[in-house]
Amino acid sequence: MQRSHEYFMKLALKEAVYAFEEDEVPIGAVVVCKNQVIGKGYNQVEKLTDVTAHAEMIAITAASNYLGSKFLEECEIYVTVEPCLMCATALRWARIGKIIYGTGEPKTGFTTFQKTVLHPTTEIVGGVLENECAELMRQFFKGKRL
Repeated sequence: MQRSHEYFMKLALKEAVYAFEEDEVPIGAVVVCKNQVIGKGYNQVEKLTDVTAHAEMIAITAASNYLGSKFLEECEIYVTVEPCLMCATALRWARIGKIIYGTGEPKTGFTTFQKTVLHPTTEIVGGVLENECAELMRQFFKGKRL
């Protein structure tokens, strides 16, 4: 049975909640191959003191380890927030098949710069559970501005 984009985005949201609970920017990601989660991650930049410890980077590494391959051509990544340029470039090198994200990121999202950063065969789907993904980000930053 093929699961929906919403099903997998809810799993990515669960990862984002882990980040939120650890006072990290609440972004989560899951990599799916043939309807199975093979990698997941959430932002751990503060925890690991590593500017590259974005949810997508952690999920890519986990998926690559699972498959024993640097290429993720038959995979999809579900990310709660549009990937930044660094993550989009990593997804290009991984040759990810499809990127599905929840809410856009008008300041640092890769589409702000250029969509051509992705591998030419990568498909993009945006706006999956957009309200839920955006609300988690709003809650996090609202707490920071108090």
